[in-house]
Amino acid sequence: MDTVLIVIHLMVVIALVVVVLLQRSEGGALGIGGGSGFMTGRGQANALTKATAILGTIFFLTSLALTILANVHRAPRSALDGAQPAGQTAPAQPGQAPASGGSLFDQLQRMETPAAPATPAAPQPPQPGR
Repeated sequence: MDTVLIVIHLMVVIALVVVVLLQRSEGGALGIGGGSGFMTGRGQANALTKATAILGTIFFLTSLALTILANVHRAPRSALDGAQPAGQTAPAQPGQAPASGGSLFDQLQRMETPAAPATPAAPQPPQPGR
């Protein structure tokens, strides 16, 4: 069903582009007039206008149908499902990556605190000549 609807939608899109491009340009904004063209008569203009309206309506309906079909099997969920309260996160231990969660301010504070070295550095012997 999805594939058939997508194929219909694509055919409508292509037809809509063609019908819009076939219409006579009024040329009001750019100073170009459509003196002669493929379909310049008044009857053809009315037919193209009606075809544009019909194809636009079909495009709108197929877009809605595709959206509804995409969300039919999706389980409803909230944007707050993955959120944790700021007070329930453990502080970052030295040598570990900062934990995700908490407010943005808490995450920035954890990123700014320098991590303590895992092993203390051995004292350097003095270098001769200095």
